[in-house]
Amino acid sequence: MVSQLQRAKTQKHKERKMATTSYFLLAVFLALASSQAIASDPSPLQDFCVADKHSPVKVNGFACKDPMAVNADDFFKAAKLDEPRNTMHSKVGSNVTLINVMQLPGLNTLGISIARIDYAPLGLNPPHTHPRATEILTVLEGTLYVGFVTSNPNNTLFTKELNKGDVFVFPQGLIHFQFNSVHDKPAVALAALSSQNPGVITIANAVFGSKPPISDDVLAKAFQVEKGTVDWLQAQFWENNHY
Repeated sequence: MVSQLQRAKTQKHKERKMATTSYFLLAVFLALASSQAIASDPSPLQDFCVADKHSPVKVNGFACKDPMAVNADDFFKAAKLDEPRNTMHSKVGSNVTLINVMQLPGLNTLGISIARIDYAPLGLNPPHTHPRATEILTVLEGTLYVGFVTSNPNNTLFTKELNKGDVFVFPQGLIHFQFNSVHDKPAVALAALSSQNPGVITIANAVFGSKPPISDDVLAKAFQVEKGTVDWLQAQFWENNHY
């Protein structure tokens, strides 16, 4: 009798343990599923949701314009991306022309945008990240040396020299750059990004050009340099090459 009671208790304990394990695995699965769901722009639930920039409603993105008021111009912009951009006034020698939801309301909820990037000879699109988008780059003219760095702890650098017609992908959120290593010819690239508003964080601008400035005590310790070096870097004009 005691033995049967003990076996029954043991069986119930096993069942409770299995149930706890199942709940844990379910929770992990749901967490992973939800992390994937919020990893990029949400999927549209209708044919389109043209951005209504005048709506008082605040949502993640823009509220939808009344579909009855939508017309073809909401999906169109005479961007003239075939025309060269001026790189002469850029300290880094590049000019990024981004077409996102702010310029093209029809992109709202569609999870995509596009950019033309012009590079002067020896021009650089400096190290930066897109917090909300993966980028795929196609070289239209010239030669580019490109690369990205993986996250901690390895910080592996992947680089490639691209020629006209070549394609390269920069994973979402990773620091990357493009450099025209040719001293006498410009280069042009077209980039597609997996967000209606990919955002850009240029590393030097964010670290040394923040407003108000990050404490030089913090930066001196982070970069293991003297405060004077940090002060000098913070005094520079960190230009935005996105126009």
